[in-house]
Amino acid sequence: MSLDLLVGVSGLVSMGHALFFGLAGYVLALISPEYDAANIWIVLPAVLASCAVLGLIVAFLTIKTSGIYFIMVTLAFGQMAYYFFNDSDFAGGSDGLYIMMKPAVMLGDLQLLNLEDKHTLFYVCLACMALVYLILRMLLRSPFGQVLVGIHANEHRVKAIGYNTTRYKIVSFVIAATLAGLAGFLAATQYGFVNPSQLGWHTSGYALMMVIMGGAGTIFGPALGAFVFEILHSFFESFTDHWLMLMGTVMICVVLFLPNGIGGALLKLVERFEKKNKHIQTGDNDNG
Repeated sequence: MSLDLLVGVSGLVSMGHALFFGLAGYVLALISPEYDAANIWIVLPAVLASCAVLGLIVAFLTIKTSGIYFIMVTLAFGQMAYYFFNDSDFAGGSDGLYIMMKPAVMLGDLQLLNLEDKHTLFYVCLACMALVYLILRMLLRSPFGQVLVGIHANEHRVKAIGYNTTRYKIVSFVIAATLAGLAGFLAATQYGFVNPSQLGWHTSGYALMMVIMGGAGTIFGPALGAFVFEILHSFFESFTDHWLMLMGTVMICVVLFLPNGIGGALLKLVERFEKKNKHIQTGDNDNG
C-alpha cells in the first residue's frame, strides 16, 4: 500500500522501495538487546524515524527526475544499501542478523501484548494493515491527496495553478518510506532475522508486481495483490523450481485482461451493480 501511494497515486514508479523495508529490519536488529526483548516504544519510533529521514534524503536527491530516470536512481539507492549491508561485518554480512526475541509491548511492568504468540502477532499485523489503509484513504480524500492525484494526472497543470509539486512529491515519498519501514519492522519481528536480500531490487520488483496485480491507485488493491501473489508464489514454488516463469505468465495475463488489476475489476463490478440498481429504481419510479 505504501508503494501504491507512490506508483498509483503520485505517479512515481520506484524500484528501490525495498530499501526502507530492509532498513527497518536492520535498525530493529542492531538496536535490540542480544538476549533480551527490546522495548517496542523505543525501537518502533527509532525504526520509523530512520526510514523517514532516509526517505527525505533520497527524495531530495531523486524527486526532480522523472520517468525512467527516477526508476533508475531509486534502483541505484536500493542497490547501494544492499551492497553496504552485504559487505558490512557489523550487519552480519551476507548472512544478515538474527533477532532473538520479539519486541516487548509493556506498560510499566504490565505486558499489554505477547508478540511471541503467533496469533497475537497476526492480529497486530492485521490491525496495522487496517490502520494504514484508513490513514491512506483519509490522506487521499484530503486536499493534499487531491493535489497528488492531480500531479499524477497532469503535473504541468498543477504547477500552473500555483502548487509547488516538488514539495508534495517529497512529502509523499517520505510517507511511503515510513510506511514501508513499518512493514519491514513487522516482517523482521515475524521472521526473527534480516539479510541484505530484503533491500535488493528483487524485493522491490515483487512489491511492484503486487501493486500491478492488485490495481495501482486503489490502495486496497495492492493488499489483495500481495495476498494473491504470495499464494501463487507458494503454489508455484512447490510445483516447480522455475516458478518465476509461471508467475511471469500470470503477470502477462493480468496486464492483458485486467489492466486495472484485481481492485480495479472489483470497483468496476460495484459501479455496474450500482448503475443497475439505480436504473431499476428509476424505472420503478417512472411506473409509479
